Amino acid sequence: MIDWLRRENQEPVIAIAGRNVPIELTRHGRAKRLTLRLAPDGSAVRITLPAWCRSADAIAFAHARREWLAKQLAKVPEPRRPASEGKLRYRGDDLLLDWSEDFPRQPFHSGRSLTVGGPHATLDKRLQRWLEAEALRLFKEDAREYCERGKLEHAEVKLTRALRRWGSCSSHGTLRLNWRLVQAPDAVRRSVVAHEVAHLVHFDHSPAFHTLLAGLYEGDLGAANQWLSRHGRELYASFG
Repeated sequence: MIDWLRRENQEPVIAIAGRNVPIELTRHGRAKRLTLRLAPDGSAVRITLPAWCRSADAIAFAHARREWLAKQLAKVPEPRRPASEGKLRYRGDDLLLDWSEDFPRQPFHSGRSLTVGGPHATLDKRLQRWLEAEALRLFKEDAREYCERGKLEHAEVKLTRALRRWGSCSSHGTLRLNWRLVQAPDAVRRSVVAHEVAHLVHFDHSPAFHTLLAGLYEGDLGAANQWLSRHGRELYASFG
C-alpha cells in the first residue's frame, strides 16, 4: 500500500529521510510525461503531469523515486541567516555586517563590509531588500550593455523570486531575473542576463540562439553554467 498521506483540502505528503515533504502537482496541457524535481530549498516535491494523468499515479511516481529524492534532499544546504552569521553573500563574496541598532537602517556598502542599523529581529528583511535593490541595479546595467552590444532596443527588466528559474524573457520583451543571482559571482550573473537578452531575438535554443549568445557574452559560458549547477542551491539557502 502506498504510504502517502492526504487530508481534505491538503496536498499529498511523502516521507523522505524522516521528514514529511509536500507533493505539489501541476497539470500542463502540453506535457507528455511526468517530470519530478525537488524544490531548490527542499520544501516540496514538484511534479508536472499531463492532463490525462491521474493524481494517484503521479504520487506513486514520486514514491517509486524516494531514494533519488532522499539523495537530492541531502544536497540541500542548511538555511543561512545573514543576521545571525554576521555576513552577507554579495557578488560572489561575503560582506561582513557592521550592525548596531543605533546605526541608520539603510545599509551602507563600503569595501568588504556593510553597515546597517535598526532592530536585529528584522535585520534579515532589510538585508534582503537591499540585495534586491542591488540586483535590479546590476541587472539593468548588464541588460543595457548586452542590448547595445547586440544592437537591440533596451529591454525592460524586472525581478523575480522564482524558486526554480534563474530568468525568463516574455513575448513582449520583458526580462525577469532572479534576485538571488546578486549573490553569485559577476560572471555567473551576467551569463544569465546575456542568455535572456539573446531570447529577445530567438525564443528557442537553436544554433542561431547559441551563436548570438556567444557573441554577446564575454566570458566562459560553460564555466558559468557549471558554477550554477554546483552552487545554485546555495543561493536559495540565504534567508531560507
